[in-house]
Amino acid sequence: MGKRKKKGGTAGNVLATNRKALRDYHIAERFEAGISLLGTEVKSLREGRANLKESYCRPKGGEVWLLDCHISPYDFGNVNNHEPTRPRRLLLTRREINKLIGAVTEKGFTIVPLRFYLKGPYIKLEIATAKGKHMYDKRETKRRKDIDRETERAMKERDY
Repeated sequence: MGKRKKKGGTAGNVLATNRKALRDYHIAERFEAGISLLGTEVKSLREGRANLKESYCRPKGGEVWLLDCHISPYDFGNVNNHEPTRPRRLLLTRREINKLIGAVTEKGFTIVPLRFYLKGPYIKLEIATAKGKHMYDKRETKRRKDIDRETERAMKERDY
């Protein structure tokens, strides 16, 4: 018998998310990036001990780097445990790197990490080019979500 392919997305395999990014930025384009990690970082990530809240990505020297991402030290690590906020290189194709560099040179765009997730045996990072929201944009987004929630609730009661 052959292997069965899992249906659905990667919702069950999400290790860490950056909810603040979706609230504070307009997401333009998403990318899937591999990430260069140490062994103790992988073990710590699999336990879900990462914080993407204040992290960001920056192109440097023809590569893209993840900065200020906090991955807690592995509890059972020894002297060779990793530094929690070290810069980590993202593994992208040359075309994707050029696209990201082009977007960052545009006014107001930045590269924001959205989530760590498992894809098979590999840990991937979803990044996005994003533009910062103003306060009134945040209010409008919240208002739209509230309206959608109320209409969904009304539709459920009507289908009763």
